[in-house]
This record gives sequence, structure tokens and C-alpha cells, in this order.
Amino acid sequence: MTQALSQELEEQYNFRARRPDYATAVEPDWVRRSEEFRQYAEGMLNLKYGSRARECLDFFPSGRPNSPILVYFHGGYWQRGDKSLYSFVAEPFLEQGIHVALVSYDLCPTVRLSHITQQARCAVAWIHDHAAELGGSRDQLFVTGHSAGGHITARLMGTDWGRIAPTLPPDLIKGGIPISGLFDLRPLMSTTINANLGLDTAEAHTESPLLHPMPSHAPQLVVCGGAETEHLRRQSDDYVCRFSSATRAMERYDVPGCDHFDVVNALADANSELFRKVVALVKG
Repeated sequence: MTQALSQELEEQYNFRARRPDYATAVEPDWVRRSEEFRQYAEGMLNLKYGSRARECLDFFPSGRPNSPILVYFHGGYWQRGDKSLYSFVAEPFLEQGIHVALVSYDLCPTVRLSHITQQARCAVAWIHDHAAELGGSRDQLFVTGHSAGGHITARLMGTDWGRIAPTLPPDLIKGGIPISGLFDLRPLMSTTINANLGLDTAEAHTESPLLHPMPSHAPQLVVCGGAETEHLRRQSDDYVCRFSSATRAMERYDVPGCDHFDVVNALADANSELFRKVVALVKG
């Protein structure tokens, strides 16, 4: 690979480098909003879906029994972040009668990226099995996530649930919303992002949703910010092109004016078109 191409990939995929105010403005704002929300929300915090320390989730009930559950996976390039940073995302969905679960998982380089995929599957299976006691409907389970969480969402949509556990239905997930997702991980191998991921050719192929069949026929809303990089928007375009079919509805939506981080704010904005589209998909 030429130095010029490597530099191009770095510019296209190093999203934090494009937002120098992330640490001073973006993240502190999310922390504040999430802390304020948790103070009055009747959330069930740190529910264990596995035995490891980070195998836990926060569940925020909407107050409406037997209603849909939206499961959110955070971003951070699989190497940083935590569910508690994104509690604020749940607030407007609760007002629409949608329960929200926010999931934490182990981070690279402590674990391989492929291990995170397995943790995500365990988390969703746990939510499905415990939906009734949480007050939600196991038959109305939807998944979403941003950035690395968008990748996780796509991996979940590509899961054969019968191979995870014979008691799980093949249509366990009723819809997916990957936001600013990474569907082909091979370009990351030539960026500084891979220093902690340690992706090799085999794992990059195995963990790229774009390169594998899609057993789920559930609808998907595939989202990017309109101001995101050309490569990231192309990844979403390629994902929709690859999997859209007569039996699988795939809507592609760019959020006007939003970069890689502003799109999270749009998701949590009850007045945004993105929020309305997600609610429409979840409530059917």
C-alpha cells in the first residue's frame, strides 16, 4: 500500500481527528445529559447478561407494558466508551412507549473484536429471554448502534440465531438501525485505529458484515450523517446495495448537516427526521 493511500484511509476513518472539540465539548455534553437523565429515569442499571465485568446493560422502561424494546450499542471503535455515556439517547424513545436497553461490552485490545460480536449476541439473547420480567415484548426486539455499534448492529442482523441457541427464533430481531456503521473492516488495517484492534486479514474478513450472507429479512434503516466522510457514506451505500431485496426492506438515510458525532444528537432529538424514522420502524 502506498503512503498516499494509507494517509487517505487515515483521513477517512479517523473520525475523532476531524472533531478536535470531541474531548472538550462533545463528550462532556453527553456525560452531562446522561447524568441528568439517569437522576430521574427509573432505570434498571448494570443488569448482568454475562459473567465478565463489562457484560452488563442498563434498561430504561417506558412505562408501557409489553411494548417494543430498542437495544443500543455504543461506538468508540471497539476500544473505548461505555453505555453510561449514552443514557440520554433513551429519553425521547421512552416518551413514545419504547423501552431502551444500552449495552456495554469488553474493549480491544483486552479482547479480540470477534469476542465483542459474541458478547453482543449474548446480550440480545439475554434481553429476549428476560423481556417479560423487564416489562417488554420479546416479539418486538429491535437493535441499533452508532459507529462501532453500527457494525455490531449489522453483525447481529447477520446472525443465525438457531446456531447461538436452539430455543431462539430465527427472526429474533424485528428490525435494525445501523448508524454510521462500518461494514467492511479491511480499510482499518492500514490506519492507526488498528493499533489497538490488531485486525489481521482473516479477522477483518470474518467480522465484515458486507462480506457474509444476511439471514434476517427484517427491515433496516441504514443511516449516516450527511457531512460524514465519503468512505463511510459509501460503506452504508454498499451495505444497502448488497442486501436490499424484494423480501428485505432497506432504507438508506443521510442526516442533513450531521458529522459522525452530531448524528447521535439527531437520534436523541424528538423533533428530528431521524428520530421519527426510527420510531416508525420500531412501532411498525
